[in-house]
Amino acid sequence: MKKYKRIFIIVIDSLGAGALPDAAEYGDAGTDTLGHISQSVEEFNIPNLAKLGIANLHPLKQVKATDHPLGYYSYLYEASTGKDTMTGHWEMMGLHITKPFKTFTETGFPKELIDELEKRTGRIVIGNKSASGTEILDELAEEEIATGHMIVYTSADSVLQICGNEETFGLEELYRCCEIAREITMKDEWRVGRVIARPYTGKKKGNFQRTSNRHDYALKPYGRTVLNALKDAGFSVIPVGKIYDIFDGEGLTESNKSKSSVHGMEQTIEIAKRDFQGLCFVNLVDFDALWGHRRDVKGYAKELEKFDIKLGELLKILKEDDLLIITADHGNDPTHTGTDHTREKVPFLAYSPLMENPGRLKDYKTFAVIGATVADNFGIKMPEGTIGESVLSSLN
Repeated sequence: MKKYKRIFIIVIDSLGAGALPDAAEYGDAGTDTLGHISQSVEEFNIPNLAKLGIANLHPLKQVKATDHPLGYYSYLYEASTGKDTMTGHWEMMGLHITKPFKTFTETGFPKELIDELEKRTGRIVIGNKSASGTEILDELAEEEIATGHMIVYTSADSVLQICGNEETFGLEELYRCCEIAREITMKDEWRVGRVIARPYTGKKKGNFQRTSNRHDYALKPYGRTVLNALKDAGFSVIPVGKIYDIFDGEGLTESNKSKSSVHGMEQTIEIAKRDFQGLCFVNLVDFDALWGHRRDVKGYAKELEKFDIKLGELLKILKEDDLLIITADHGNDPTHTGTDHTREKVPFLAYSPLMENPGRLKDYKTFAVIGATVADNFGIKMPEGTIGESVLSSLN
């Protein structure tokens, strides 16, 4: 059995690959993010994903299965309840989520929650609906500046977001209000994964810009994960993109926030040039945030093509004792109704330059095979209460 010095896990956020058996319970019967993207566009140029076996795993209209795939491939089924980002990532690292995080996409937040938030912050709430961050500012920021009211909104994710103008509302006041919102949303019936402070500048519609002073108030994982065990054992645990926020910094040894999915891949390539022993864990969120939620099939396909180019650059510099795993955390079928995530199985692609017999693996009933494989590789015990079986012995 090979032991790898470095493991790179890249999560293509929302790249589902077919409805799970219980998808109908979520209103997601028949969904297939990857397959429907392929069916809906004329061109789909992903040669590096093809080399790793993605079309061998999941038939695609424009991409032929390869006779000699470079990687191992299979599907992972989600064991946890839900279909959000935190659930998917936490399960990858060994946690079994049985209570889904709350979303308020269709209705906004309940009156009781808003009443308590207004009482404790001393501010009137405006908005209280699902919206994009730029749209909500164009609609309500002038009113917030003029009145001192507070913009509260959500999205298809399990989040409560509060906007505040840095000059008129003030950063410290925005953070204070978010801390109160975090306390309020610890109740089971209101428990969201993250409360997000969304500061912005500007005075008039069309000129508003969100700033880098965003702050996430995330729930910490309810138990120890493989990341904690890795860090405690002295290994590097390097996050890229949203990973730091998803785990609220738990078990991570640094932070690398990304400006885009392309930037996230550029960061990953630079990290691959460093000498370290341990894990690099990457989330590429643009697929979900920019294209899936907005039901933009062509945009999603183009983003995958951009990723594939960067993947080719990464493959060229991987060392013989590196392992690359490419997967997803849920689906977000851009051909489906609504704007929510979709309950799907996800692809699992594994590659190392030293693999001798790549090909199809069996399907697995949990995303947690990823964390279990990482733990097995570095010789650490899975934390108590975690799930998952290692597939390391199959990756030869």
